Amino acid sequence: MTTIADDVTALLARLGVDASEIATGDMAVTTPITGDVIARVSAISVDATNNRVDEANDAYLAWRTVPAPRRGELVRLLGKELRAVKEDLGKLVTLEAGKIVSEGEGEVQEMIDICDFAVGLSRQLYGLTIASERAEHRMMETWHPLGAVGVISAFNFPVAVWAWNAALAFVCGNAVIWKPSEKTPLTALACEAAFQRAAVRFGDAPENLLTVLIGERDVGGALVDHPLVPLVSATGSTRMGREVGPRIAKRFARSILELGGNNACIICPSADLDLAVRGVAFSAMGTAGQRCTTMRRAFVHRSVYDVFIASLKAAYSSVTIGDPRADGNLVGPLIDKPAYDAMENALKRAGDAGGVVYGGERVKAGGADAYYVKPAIVEMPQHTGVVLEETFAPILYVLKYDDLTEAIDMQNAVGAGLSSSIFTTDMREAERFISASGSDCGIANVNIGTSGAEIGGAFGGEKETGGGRESGSDAWKGYMRRATNTINFSRELPLAQGVKFDV
Repeated sequence: MTTIADDVTALLARLGVDASEIATGDMAVTTPITGDVIARVSAISVDATNNRVDEANDAYLAWRTVPAPRRGELVRLLGKELRAVKEDLGKLVTLEAGKIVSEGEGEVQEMIDICDFAVGLSRQLYGLTIASERAEHRMMETWHPLGAVGVISAFNFPVAVWAWNAALAFVCGNAVIWKPSEKTPLTALACEAAFQRAAVRFGDAPENLLTVLIGERDVGGALVDHPLVPLVSATGSTRMGREVGPRIAKRFARSILELGGNNACIICPSADLDLAVRGVAFSAMGTAGQRCTTMRRAFVHRSVYDVFIASLKAAYSSVTIGDPRADGNLVGPLIDKPAYDAMENALKRAGDAGGVVYGGERVKAGGADAYYVKPAIVEMPQHTGVVLEETFAPILYVLKYDDLTEAIDMQNAVGAGLSSSIFTTDMREAERFISASGSDCGIANVNIGTSGAEIGGAFGGEKETGGGRESGSDAWKGYMRRATNTINFSRELPLAQGVKFDV
């Protein structure tokens, strides 16, 4: 009988990862499916990290002179490699992060989609031509590569978030240094192998254009502090952002921070309740509540509350929980014991505050070191205490409201500002919600849940979510520097604003 470790070894071999990279290292990698060790990888030292940054900077110096459409060809080839390994890489995501099979493959599809987006972007890195107040002068802006940019990713999206950053960074002319979560390094090694195959097919990509740093927090710290890293894109908790942000700012570098999200939805009197129940169910339970866009709060109008909560509990009772590889299971494990402990603590606090808890029990599956739980609904009397905090687990706090302004105020009364949604068929309510006086989040949806963002839109949030934007729209500008250029094609030298300075 084969073990998960055996399956991982076979998958990594097919994905092009050398067996020596996962056999005898000093960092144990476990699977949340059973809690067993599935590989051992070697952690890089801080000194070696600094050397790798220097090498990545050399790669950037060569790559920045390559025309952007040519750079796009490398990303096209990366997308082609990802298409070829979609099933295997998706399975590896499942084994390492605990996602159900469709979510694992869906994450790889996100990588493919952002590659497609970035290929088109490589021919659209536009600047503006700006009217000059001076005769026979032309003013314009140009965009240039930044350098070797750092990407620090989290366990819950072990490959997609890297791709959101890397695909854009490469076409913008940068090298990429990737520090994956220490909980999910194997998928990073598989992505590195896919990129190297694409680079070989490309033919003349500089060495060290992609650098993967396997290690603990000290490695991420070295990346954050290195003077040759002009931009760090970091995904993780707000606590992590409070540490990383000031360190980056101290050396006047840039950051793209994708941090916590205490996301909420509003269920209005006119809502299509069947649609709302289905939208809430995935947003609150998908990925076992371990998405930054997971729905954690629901404000339900008093007139529809009883019908909605009964239907939602029925949906929760029908969801199958267990090994994410098994057909039909929709909720897999929490990543580890600390995640389970945090969930238990939050539910206790909610109960102590008068909350009525439905679900939340541990499910016997996978063994003693695996942590499967029933997603929890908590009917809360007040919007206070633990409700205002993000717990990275499948807990949905549900509260009644009477007035839309009250509901919007409660939604906005938390530190994070990532994602939000409203379920309504009233045009006025929908437009109010997405207006300046509505949701204060970076994502505001109507008649869909808080999770499931597409790569075409810029992804990110406000307040304690960090303010960063990744993926689509004009997020590419974060990976480049802007120069304003004025060209004088006259024989005169007029100054702006009518200033006279004749010598």
